Amino acid sequence: MKLISGMALFLAVSGLSVTAQTAQGNTGEAQAAQTAPLAAAPGNSAPAEAGKKTSDGDTGSDSQAVTTLRTGTNEVNVVFVVTDKHGRRVTDLKQNDFRVVDDNKPPQQIRSFHAETNLPLQVGLLIDASNSVRDRFKFEQESAIEFLNQTIRPRYDLAFVVGFDVTPEVTQDFTDDTGALAHGVHELRAGGGTALYDALYFACRDKLLKAPKNTTVRRAIILLSDGDDNQSHVTREEAIEMAQRAEAIVYTISTNVSGTKGAGDKVLERIADATGGHAFFPFQIRDVANAFAEIQSELRSQYAISYKPADFKADGHYRTIEIVANDRKNFKVRARRGYYAPTTQ
Repeated sequence: MKLISGMALFLAVSGLSVTAQTAQGNTGEAQAAQTAPLAAAPGNSAPAEAGKKTSDGDTGSDSQAVTTLRTGTNEVNVVFVVTDKHGRRVTDLKQNDFRVVDDNKPPQQIRSFHAETNLPLQVGLLIDASNSVRDRFKFEQESAIEFLNQTIRPRYDLAFVVGFDVTPEVTQDFTDDTGALAHGVHELRAGGGTALYDALYFACRDKLLKAPKNTTVRRAIILLSDGDDNQSHVTREEAIEMAQRAEAIVYTISTNVSGTKGAGDKVLERIADATGGHAFFPFQIRDVANAFAEIQSELRSQYAISYKPADFKADGHYRTIEIVANDRKNFKVRARRGYYAPTTQ
């Protein structure tokens, strides 16, 4: 399947048009990134631009996932998850249990706060079908089907299935028909190299960003892979950026069966962390189904807050977001960490 060449992509979120960048602490680079064109699409034979971050190595889980506000509306919306010190989700907290800091200042106004338990879902299931994942492939297919059966509600949610080795292949487009989705999963056949970053880039740009969004929806990618990419045309950071543009939370499930975390697992951790998702490492085969069940539960157990920043200026600068529980000893918040203000034209 050929991917369409890069183009300007924007998404509306509560009146905002948003693009995503990866913050590296360099303001000059960040501002330049706002006007830079998207990376060439996977399949484009043109070399990557000079100075692009390579896909090698791990930048660490503390890298910031950010978005850029592109319109005059200065309302910021953040979806987040809260866990206790044992990693269990906490779903009964109230607005006054949290503190929000935007660009080192409290917001001018909190517009809304509520638990988001019933939003329509748009889910992309990405399954690595390369030679490196043959050992558990059939069991992972069955676990994925069970997840779709339990998660996708008729006339309410939508999902699609993409298998990838050297290229991504849509075996089932957006549908609420779990039978069709199961057939799409069964159509996957293991074999070939691994172009993980291309597949994530494609699923977010060509599927999620082009999906209808007439109401508020929750977008998620479930990515099954060993994390070892050897064929992609885009880098890891470009794939992450596209996921951020699509406002997609990425959950990764490692197919590594070695019993120890490898370089590919660090890649999966980076992708999940940068998008507000979670990385799972089911070293035993039965734990794969448990990972899917955990994802299903989390998608129905998130909070959403909307606020107006204080001292807001349309100056193109990066503004940090920090949401913390007042009881920081017992509760941890997982959310995106910032955005770029619009630039006055």
